[in-house]
Amino acid sequence: MNTSSLTSMQRVLTTLGQNEPDRVPLFLLLTMHGAKETGVSIQEYFSKSENVVEGQLRLRAKYQHDCYYNFFYASLEIDAFGGETVFIEDGPPNAGEPIIKHPEDILNLEAPKVKDSSGLQKVLTAHRALKASAGQEVPIIGVVMSPFSLPVMQLGFENYLNLMFERPDLFEQLMKINEAFCVEWANAQLEAGATAICYFDPMSSSSIITPDQYRNTGFLVAQRTLKAIQGPTATHFASGRCLPIIEDITKTGTSIVGVSTNEDLNLLKSAVNQQLTLLGNLDGISMRRWTEVEAVTAVKTAIVGGARGGGFILSDNHGEIPYQVPDETLLVISEAARKWGTYPLKWIEDECPET
Repeated sequence: MNTSSLTSMQRVLTTLGQNEPDRVPLFLLLTMHGAKETGVSIQEYFSKSENVVEGQLRLRAKYQHDCYYNFFYASLEIDAFGGETVFIEDGPPNAGEPIIKHPEDILNLEAPKVKDSSGLQKVLTAHRALKASAGQEVPIIGVVMSPFSLPVMQLGFENYLNLMFERPDLFEQLMKINEAFCVEWANAQLEAGATAICYFDPMSSSSIITPDQYRNTGFLVAQRTLKAIQGPTATHFASGRCLPIIEDITKTGTSIVGVSTNEDLNLLKSAVNQQLTLLGNLDGISMRRWTEVEAVTAVKTAIVGGARGGGFILSDNHGEIPYQVPDETLLVISEAARKWGTYPLKWIEDECPET
């Protein structure tokens, strides 16, 4: 398929089908930049669903990318469990003190109900408003923290590792609680208008645990959880490596995998063998300081590595572009994606005949 009249939804669905659309889909996963666009602080921005809706509408109009990203912040889920969020001026909100002080607290922990959380309800309200605007033309991405990764905020990283290896009984109990919450939260977003769910699972990445540990823990959690989510999912490791477990990921039922800037897109493209669509892998950290030439080079390099034959969405590698990335850089990325990502990619053969 090669037409300039595709909607963003058609463009994404075509590449998910491992075919080449009119151009490489671009997902600029922008959250805090919406605060800049609407002229308010990050805390004020996320306090009202209408702010986030307005921010997403403005960001897509400005950068012409292919999705609405209705992600507020990760610790919103901790708020639902009774925790708190700490806001800063120029970065993502973070979870406050762990809600699980002692491992035995898990025995009395219950999964919160989505309907009882004012924070989660704001997200659902935003989904409904974005859906009313997007119709069937633009994908709307919802987000959940994986049951396996959420405990990093619930207990703290070190305490969670100790629990996993020293108290497998309580670990399994916590997974049961988190899975129930994750499934309800994901399905509520889908019902409210989300097209797909991004399943953030950095704990499962090969940058944090070994592939064998993943197969005995995060992999099993993902299989159970994704099976119960009533819509398509994308698994994202938030900059973590996934190549060593890529065959396992294909067995979880996910459709898309977010990949690290530290991994070779050519190797990943070969390894997924059209069973998954790759999402990535622009480096959001170095993006803060990119020159125009560096931004264009990064876009072209990613397209060379992943885009031929479809099955590739150009995006950052973490799942959230830092607040410090300037608008000018994002505009260059957007323009370069349209210029160099238009199919057929004949320029690759001219510039990179050896690939």
